[in-house]
Amino acid sequence: MTSESLDITEFHWLLDMLQTIDVGLVVMDREFNILVWNSFMENHSGLSPDNVKNKSIFDVFKEIPEEWLRKKARSVFLLKNRTFTTWEQRPYVFKFKNYRPITGTARYMYQNTTIIPLGSTDSTVNHICMTIYDVTDAAVNKLALKEANVSLQQLSRTDQLTQLNNRGFWQESMETEFQRCSRYDSISSLVLLDIDKFKDVNDQYGHQCGDDVLKELSKIIQGSLRTTDIAGRYGGEEFGIILTDTIGAEALVFSERLRQKVQACTIKSDGKDINFTISVGIAEFNPLIENHSQWLKQSDVALYKCKDNGRNQCLIYQADMNS
Repeated sequence: MTSESLDITEFHWLLDMLQTIDVGLVVMDREFNILVWNSFMENHSGLSPDNVKNKSIFDVFKEIPEEWLRKKARSVFLLKNRTFTTWEQRPYVFKFKNYRPITGTARYMYQNTTIIPLGSTDSTVNHICMTIYDVTDAAVNKLALKEANVSLQQLSRTDQLTQLNNRGFWQESMETEFQRCSRYDSISSLVLLDIDKFKDVNDQYGHQCGDDVLKELSKIIQGSLRTTDIAGRYGGEEFGIILTDTIGAEALVFSERLRQKVQACTIKSDGKDINFTISVGIAEFNPLIENHSQWLKQSDVALYKCKDNGRNQCLIYQADMNS
């Protein structure tokens, strides 16, 4: 066998391999005209090589961001180095439908893409080769794992009865807010509230009705918050709210509105109409507070001053409340 016949044989082997590999392969010139289009691209696009040859890739695939691809290819032509794009940076370059049965939830094929310089005999680069890898299975699995981790994280910090933050997460948030106020000389207010005579509700109506009261109060709290506020169930019938960037007087207005909403609310549970009230203690941050525990203690003192004064009211902490 002559070397010429061997070269021809190897060339045919190469062409056959490029057509049968499970990877998309597109060769383009500097004007982004398509010169090579393998069977992977044909099968997923529905376009044969004859349909696309010598046509601009931007004319054939309108969805490809032209400015992005030109910028990517420019560095390949200039520096003669390959460049990569992962599905996490851009889910796909070619909008191919996903037909994998296992990951059928994905509407389109997730792709990793490589652009490779093709050097001529004189070392100039006038053509580039784009390879497209179908990574749908790996991408969907990673996204599912990420979603599961987010769900687990949400569950780990959520009070199951009220769907507010649980005590652990809320207290961490309160400590973080205290540190932020201390560091940046900000003002926020801490609100503690609990249900007046909640034990009587449980004793008179039963614990299921008591749970319904807790859930209804949580809905009222949630519906009263700004996106920056953080509410949580601190324990039993006691709830905490962090009102960020809020002075005590504004926190009092918020608390009064909340108290009035609760007082006007009638809960129907187990065929019974239940009314209840809350008491609210407020502590405005100030630089003299030594730590987050003292901040929490001040709002607690204000809360129990409300109890002493007859309940169903809101008070801002004052230093003379300690006496």
